[in-house]
Amino acid sequence: MTEEANGFRKIVYLSFPPEASNRPVVCNLALLFNLSFNILKADISPRHEGSLTLELAGREVDYHKGISYLKQNGVKITPASQKIFRDEELCMHCGLCTSLCPTKALSVNLENRIVEFDVERCSACGMCTRVCPVRAMIVDMNENDLR
Repeated sequence: MTEEANGFRKIVYLSFPPEASNRPVVCNLALLFNLSFNILKADISPRHEGSLTLELAGREVDYHKGISYLKQNGVKITPASQKIFRDEELCMHCGLCTSLCPTKALSVNLENRIVEFDVERCSACGMCTRVCPVRAMIVDMNENDLR
């Protein structure tokens, strides 16, 4: 895939019902829609419900076709950025979360010493929620579908 074709990237959280957990729906994203994927987090057992956090890359039009395909196969899709959010009033910008963030979605702006949160880079791993001393980083348990 060329760099231009691989330019669109999105991290999504997938919830699989039992009937979809034993089918190769994720592999088909590559085969049918020319999307590459990176598995960031997985909890899937055959014939049981499961969850998967993926980074998908490819052309935006192929991404949307792939998302439609997943929905048709009973997979619930939530952008990872909707799974973690920061309470701006609680955050004291200590920077503790930045040291554990694997995708560098959390970083300290060296000019103003403010912790910045890039929700598009967030993989929803939850590490920041475990270390935040004031509980400003929060997991959203709402399972809304991607629009």
